[in-house]
Amino acid sequence: MKIILKNKKASFNYFILDKYEAGIELKGVEVKSIYNKKFSLDESYISISKGEVWIVNMHVSPYEQGNRYNQDPLRKRKLLLHKKEILKISTKIKKEGLTLIPTMVYWSGRKIKVEIGLAKGKKLHDKRESLKKKEIKKDMLF
Repeated sequence: MKIILKNKKASFNYFILDKYEAGIELKGVEVKSIYNKKFSLDESYISISKGEVWIVNMHVSPYEQGNRYNQDPLRKRKLLLHKKEILKISTKIKKEGLTLIPTMVYWSGRKIKVEIGLAKGKKLHDKRESLKKKEIKKDMLF
């Protein structure tokens, strides 16, 4: 497993309860843009509609040599999960009021995978607490 990009804001803004591995449906030169790390997960989120899982607002920059084969950078991309996993995730979201966010993108063999996290939002005091812990850990190293 070779990590391409981690979503650092995800762990700061959310408590991540469960993690799932999903394939991502990409078209043509989008793979080359991701290989060159020309994409962003910062404002992306995951939605479930009609039994399908979609990643929304994942910005994949157009490939420079892509010409007419380039896609819309902000298009919705389908995530590939088993039906049982989708049902399990959607029931948790409805029951507990959780949300789905992408936590990282990585290579698994020759395939690009997205790790999605079932998360609960942090309050302001939780964020302050995590910053304090980070500073204490930093001070202990020096």
